[in-house]
Amino acid sequence: MLKTRVLTALVLLAILLPVLYSANFYAFAALALAFFAAAMWECQRLFKKPGTIVMTVLWTGLLAYCLFHLKDFSYLLLFALSTAFWALRLVPTLARGLPQAHNFSSGILSTLYGISIFACFVAIAVFFQQSPMYLFSVMAIVWVADIAAYFSGKAFGKRKLAPSISPGKSWEGAIGGWIFVLILAAATSFIPALQNTFTAHLLARKGWLIFIAAMTLITAASVVGDLFESSLKRRVGMKDSSNLLPGHGGVLDRIDALIPVLPLAALVDLWQ
Repeated sequence: MLKTRVLTALVLLAILLPVLYSANFYAFAALALAFFAAAMWECQRLFKKPGTIVMTVLWTGLLAYCLFHLKDFSYLLLFALSTAFWALRLVPTLARGLPQAHNFSSGILSTLYGISIFACFVAIAVFFQQSPMYLFSVMAIVWVADIAAYFSGKAFGKRKLAPSISPGKSWEGAIGGWIFVLILAAATSFIPALQNTFTAHLLARKGWLIFIAAMTLITAASVVGDLFESSLKRRVGMKDSSNLLPGHGGVLDRIDALIPVLPLAALVDLWQ
């Protein structure tokens, strides 16, 4: 299993890194659309939606249009709506539980989650246009939070964060992840080679108070994204969103924490 996981990761890196650093927007768009199509297909399956292929094609076609017309529509509004959907509708389900599949409420939820995935990939494109490093610097916040939370939870975890959704997560792990994010994000401001990153720009433009608040919200959003997808899988009895990435599960399993984070980070970044 570990060998398969490592091999898949190496193949993905061999594809992703040359495309991201080629500065070729067409190659980037093709790769983004492929991953988005896979994510939307998995989303439709998790919600047991009919017409999975048709809906995936429609969503992917819409994203393709938007990627090549970023300047022609208000993606700021899209990011604001996505963030509002999470705050007002998706996050509360973690406390009260998901509605039964196939009913009207679940259908509304699937649409909101689909829009959130769409906003996530638009945010990826917006960050990519600034630079690959800028995009990676936002994603790195989620990766640091996840890795630090894992080891903090192993070392200190006692109080379960959401035992009915993800028994392995603890409050101590989540707090440990948050602390590591704050430390490493702040450190980017003092490293010359990392001045052109999201965190360094945020601290320079907004100061410490906004910086800490933004990092706290982003770290919390990454945990929420992970828990929400886990709750979807539990509802339908699936271990992984798919088997598209051997050893890793599906695309949603890899990007679940990024889905609420990237639109939120883009909203913060565009806030003047």
